[in-house]
Amino acid sequence: MTDMNAALQVAASGLRAQTARMKVIAENIANANSTAPNPGADPYQRKVSVFGQVLNRENGTTEVKMTKVQRDTSDFRLRYDPTHPGANADGYVKLPNVNTLIESIDMREAQRAYEANLNVVESARAMMTRTLDLLRR
Repeated sequence: MTDMNAALQVAASGLRAQTARMKVIAENIANANSTAPNPGADPYQRKVSVFGQVLNRENGTTEVKMTKVQRDTSDFRLRYDPTHPGANADGYVKLPNVNTLIESIDMREAQRAYEANLNVVESARAMMTRTLDLLRR
């Protein structure tokens, strides 16, 4: 396999990993204000993407992959709302441990990493096209 194809494979793995990461972040944002259906039950728990290196034996490259999605074990937020059906005996409602500001920052970081990998793909494609043009002459 050529070095150019290997670079494309690595960049493509980065694109897939960042796409998966953005899906997890979007789920967190969508559930940021959800509450538990019953008093005392836990609401949505924030999820965090975990990445790892994976050896692609076919082409000998080390690629990135989202190896798992784990739950954030930080404390839930509490809001005083004694009229809410999910409120505890003290009148507090558990809210997800999702901070939308942090999620927005994580989303922007994932987008930038995605764009960087996309630039690698576009550059490699342009170099391959130029090489073919030179060979045709």
